[in-house]
Amino acid sequence: MNLALESALAKAGLQVTPDDFLSLVVDAARRLAPPHPDPASYFPPDQRDALADVGLDLSPHRVADDQARARTVVVHAVLRDSALTVAEAARQLGVDTSRVRHRLGVGRLVGWKDRGSWRLPAWQFAGAGVLPGLEVVLAAVPEDQPPLVVAGFMTGEQEDLQVDGYPTTPRAWLLAGGDPRRVAALAAQLGTPA
Repeated sequence: MNLALESALAKAGLQVTPDDFLSLVVDAARRLAPPHPDPASYFPPDQRDALADVGLDLSPHRVADDQARARTVVVHAVLRDSALTVAEAARQLGVDTSRVRHRLGVGRLVGWKDRGSWRLPAWQFAGAGVLPGLEVVLAAVPEDQPPLVVAGFMTGEQEDLQVDGYPTTPRAWLLAGGDPRRVAALAAQLGTPA
């Protein structure tokens, strides 16, 4: 299995050993959700009733949930493994590490703290710079959206963004010279009901 996983990781461009990748997956699975959660057990009866009244599903874990959970865990592990450290981002951008931290602080770059150190998702970088229009897009992303959601949005095809008649990702749209305000308008809707 390690040979197949090693081949898959190489094809994906991930610079990690199969054992290290599997450790990342296990760590992500533990941190994202317990294997058999029972959401109702987290609330007293009156709160459970109120949450159920507004349509929240508090039913226990179902086997059918495993595929989506597994997909989320793998995406999280890949996002974490492909993310840059502050020092790596500074080298790529040709700036001092303090400039990278400043950009993180003012929302001109996105990242998260992992065991006390910043990690910056790779999707926001292009060549020796950042993605064109990145500041416009990040300014529109609601503050409550986690990096995994933002990464999924930026790297997932959007019907409203088309290049040569085909849906494309916000990242590809921006790299092709598309108007960042169109991406920002879509990003502003993250976390809102469809």
